Amino acid sequence: MLIEPTAVPGAYVVTPHRHGDRRGDFFEGLRADALEEVIGHPFVPRQINYSASRGNTLRGLHGVATPPGQAKYVSCVRGALRDIVVDLRIGSPAFGRHQVTELDAHSGRSVYVPEGVGHGFLTLTDDTCVCYVLSTTYVPGTQIDIDPLDRQLALPWGFTRPPLMSDKDARAPSLAGAVAAGLLARWDDPARITPREERTR
Repeated sequence: MLIEPTAVPGAYVVTPHRHGDRRGDFFEGLRADALEEVIGHPFVPRQINYSASRGNTLRGLHGVATPPGQAKYVSCVRGALRDIVVDLRIGSPAFGRHQVTELDAHSGRSVYVPEGVGHGFLTLTDDTCVCYVLSTTYVPGTQIDIDPLDRQLALPWGFTRPPLMSDKDARAPSLAGAVAAGLLARWDDPARITPREERTR
């Protein structure tokens, strides 16, 4: 599989090599050894979640407070979506920067989202199903929500009509509000894990 860095340090786009024959095709959705070689530390799945959404549904921006922190490996197993990750780590040289990736069931493409980075997506088809492989289990009260329509972030969702959103996401604070409330992780946290491309600079 091809694992490529993004505009958000520590976040990667993973594109599998597909093998096809007259029966159909096959690909590896996750190779922990290959991913760990790039991110520089173990990625041990602790929980797997799925969401199924109608078309033009916007979910996010979501993250998890540190501690416990949470990395995600996000794949589209049915339908198609526009995935956006945003660097929410205070002090990061890429703070506020985002990466857009189109995910769909046919390509098998996935996105690795490191701790401290926000994640969201807009579904492009009805009945889009997303799989999240998570490095930590759910801990009530640790979720961080950021307004995905925050004008400061100006994220390119690309919808042509108002998206379907949860009440929780619609009421989420702006990036500035989250900073002021002390909700976000710090880039210089001693527990922060350094991805390979930073270690080799």
